[in-house]
Amino acid sequence: MHTARHAGGYNEGMDGIYLDNNATTPVLPAVWEAMGPFLTEVHGNPASAHQFGRQARRALEDARAKIAALLDAQPDEVLFTSGATEANNLALFGLAGDPPGHLIASPVEHPCVVEPLQQLASRGFRVDHLPVDAFGIVCPESLPDRLRPDTRLVTVMLANHETGAIQPIADLPFDRQAIAFHCDAVQAVGKVPVCFRALGVTSLSLSAHKFHGPKGIGALLCRRGTPLRPLLWGGHQQQGRRPGTEPVALVVGMATALDIALEECEQRHEHVLRLRSVFLAGVRELAAPVVLNGPVEGGLPHTINLSFPGLRAESLLMNLDLAGVACSTGSACSSGSLLPSPVLRAMGVHDDVLTSAMRFSLSHLLSVEESEEAARRIGAVVRRLRSLPDD
Repeated sequence: MHTARHAGGYNEGMDGIYLDNNATTPVLPAVWEAMGPFLTEVHGNPASAHQFGRQARRALEDARAKIAALLDAQPDEVLFTSGATEANNLALFGLAGDPPGHLIASPVEHPCVVEPLQQLASRGFRVDHLPVDAFGIVCPESLPDRLRPDTRLVTVMLANHETGAIQPIADLPFDRQAIAFHCDAVQAVGKVPVCFRALGVTSLSLSAHKFHGPKGIGALLCRRGTPLRPLLWGGHQQQGRRPGTEPVALVVGMATALDIALEECEQRHEHVLRLRSVFLAGVRELAAPVVLNGPVEGGLPHTINLSFPGLRAESLLMNLDLAGVACSTGSACSSGSLLPSPVLRAMGVHDDVLTSAMRFSLSHLLSVEESEEAARRIGAVVRRLRSLPDD
């Protein structure tokens, strides 16, 4: 591994232990280093015709080509966005067309897919949902019965943001030439190899800050030749499908972070598996009873969703924060909500499990010692809260 790139861990001293990497990850030093010249020296607008603009344009297109190659896409299939939320909105509104029409989705999507679908439903589209099993995985055999002559779009994420469940994207049976297929791959890209061509999707979204790149930059991969209605107007950039001056430094940072992530993918994966094993063993020993929500094996090891029956998630969140453990009750986009997780509800979990669920998300930057210490702190908080008299 590129140990120099990871110098100065973000939990040094263990005052606070960061277990919310699905929300965002720290930027690697090597990424900051790659971005630096494009924040200071190479400051031209990449749309400008002069030498400063041409220099910025070369860096931009080199980064676009690198991202395309790493994800098995063509450079002209890579559209830069401000992040995953914009990428998912661009795909859903851009591919659905005009109402009326029919859309199919999984019931465990991220809010930045769920809410655009709700908007499309309010405009005259019908939205149907595929069933998921107890691990939150869609059933491929349920899809053909839901297809209709006016089905425009199917959208199913690759890896779930709350449970780590990986969906059988390539196995979903429908005509992908006649019906558009969007895949939110935000939690998967940079953690596992993702091959745009092999997945057989029309479009795919990613976001740099989920794999130790900068915030404020993401991308939508859109299959060559696919009509895509823009969300924005006002410029010719990116074939007019996503106009606006491209943030060269952020794009370079995303390309660098993705390159490092895939180069180190195997080593990172093995380390995170070790972290997960140590963490789960500790929490199960020190905070029983504990329920694991999601797949036991086969999902992303980075994501651990645990319930602590008899306790409330909001109380756990506050007390774990005071104990120096940063985690969440779900996706960052809905963390302010006190409503039970729609993902876990779709999985059919029991109410006592639903209302005590916490998400702990790991990074390869964590040490085994930090994972063990996090489990000890969680165990102490859970035991203390369970010892308190009921209100």
